[in-house]
Amino acid sequence: MPSTAGPRQSVALDGSEALRLLGSVSLGRIVFTQHALPTIRPVNHLLDNGSIIIRTHEGSALTSHTRHSNASNGSDRPGGSEGSDGPGVVVAYEADDIDPATRLGWSVVVTGYARLVTDPRELARYRALLHPWVQQTMDYTVRIHPDLVTGIRLIAVDEPVAGPPAAE
Repeated sequence: MPSTAGPRQSVALDGSEALRLLGSVSLGRIVFTQHALPTIRPVNHLLDNGSIIIRTHEGSALTSHTRHSNASNGSDRPGGSEGSDGPGVVVAYEADDIDPATRLGWSVVVTGYARLVTDPRELARYRALLHPWVQQTMDYTVRIHPDLVTGIRLIAVDEPVAGPPAAE
């Protein structure tokens, strides 16, 4: 169905506003490489102290990549600390909320490093807070530490612009 909404403009979001918006939704897309090609998976998430938390299952490509990264720096061993000796696996994470009728809303992309969470207390907490949307056991928890946060808001042209136009 074609939109009857008027012209729109994209406005860049600052990092804190982008993360706030990301935390306001529960579904996003994780982007990582598999066999040297980009791979995208929809996942539910939560935002915790500025990091994106997702849960994965045994056999998933992301679990395999993050487990390999953790093993190479020793943090998958009991007592190993997350973040020791290496940053993790480079990923991107995208979430948005765009109205299909008006085509107004926002989109946020985070680029950073994904690592398995290994602390038993954190794992228990995330299991209690983040429930899978599919009927599958999610044995692993992944934390994405944002290094680059970008976002845009799509607004009607006649609305006041709060920031600089987004780079195309």
